[in-house]
Amino acid sequence: MVFLGMALLMVLAWGNAAAAKREFNLTIEEVRIQVAPGLEYNVFAFNGKVPGPLFRLQEGDEVTVHVTNNTSLSHTIHWHGLHQKGSWQMDGVPGITQKPIEAGDTFTYKWTADRVGTLWYHCHVNVNEHVGIRGMWGPIVVDPKNPSELEKRVTKEVIMMLSGWESEFADKFGEGAVPGNVDDYFSINAKSFPLTQPIRVKKDDVLRVRFIGAGGLMHAMHSHGHDMLITHKDGLPLPQPYEVDTILFGPGERYDAIIDMNNSGRFIFHDHVDKQVTGGGKFPGGAITVIEYEGHPDDAWYAWRDKEYDPDFFYSESMKKGYGMFENEAFAGKPLTRQRRKHRN
Repeated sequence: MVFLGMALLMVLAWGNAAAAKREFNLTIEEVRIQVAPGLEYNVFAFNGKVPGPLFRLQEGDEVTVHVTNNTSLSHTIHWHGLHQKGSWQMDGVPGITQKPIEAGDTFTYKWTADRVGTLWYHCHVNVNEHVGIRGMWGPIVVDPKNPSELEKRVTKEVIMMLSGWESEFADKFGEGAVPGNVDDYFSINAKSFPLTQPIRVKKDDVLRVRFIGAGGLMHAMHSHGHDMLITHKDGLPLPQPYEVDTILFGPGERYDAIIDMNNSGRFIFHDHVDKQVTGGGKFPGGAITVIEYEGHPDDAWYAWRDKEYDPDFFYSESMKKGYGMFENEAFAGKPLTRQRRKHRN
């Protein structure tokens, strides 16, 4: 009888944990961020940051997000990867599921985290500009109730949101990313090399990389010195994971890779679309980072030698904190002055 009572309490506790209610506040701000040396960019930023805050959730969580639009243009949020079963009005598409959130207004989204894996959120108004070149995106990670044995091996996680930028439209909102325009800067988590950060690991770490195609480009991320085991596509586990050293993905796609840190040293990790490792037409730049093993001396010529290290650049520290909404102040932009707040007439 005692055993049955304890078992019942455990079931009830698990059920409550699986259906946690989580409530968050988001604002949309007009700020200016530095994408690359010599390139500052006017963006619409969730909580003033690009990428936006990480939503780390558990399968089954009931989520409420209050969104306040502090910009001068209209916006929505689409929760990309969630199917909104029974909550289609929360899908975030203007003119289909809701009116856009106008300047100064607040809209409340309510949905259930019933899809697991690597997801993301983004604006669904004028997406070619707001998402394509204005930074209106952020990551969502929904943990499964029953992770696989492979997932349990992971000791460190990183999130990479890949995107492009058009320097021609850095200053003026409302007329960017139209057909025929060409991205000339490329980034990981809204930073172009040399402003990107290294991925610092220890030998025998098991690294999980969550790739998200946040812009309008194709990417081919290549890991030197290591193979990647591709385990998930768009949040869903693959029936047959496969090994590659380069993973190709496009707009909106997500791939998860698990990499055994078994080759001590320093190894570049970069986009193999050659143009996308440039900035403003100059090499090197763009979507470049490095896997940096602990214990290797920083040679005088090492590209990241004098860089101030941000351990949460890839949300690695945030991913250790459990469930909730997590922000990195290093992603924060500067509020726009009246002179900088330009719009199409």
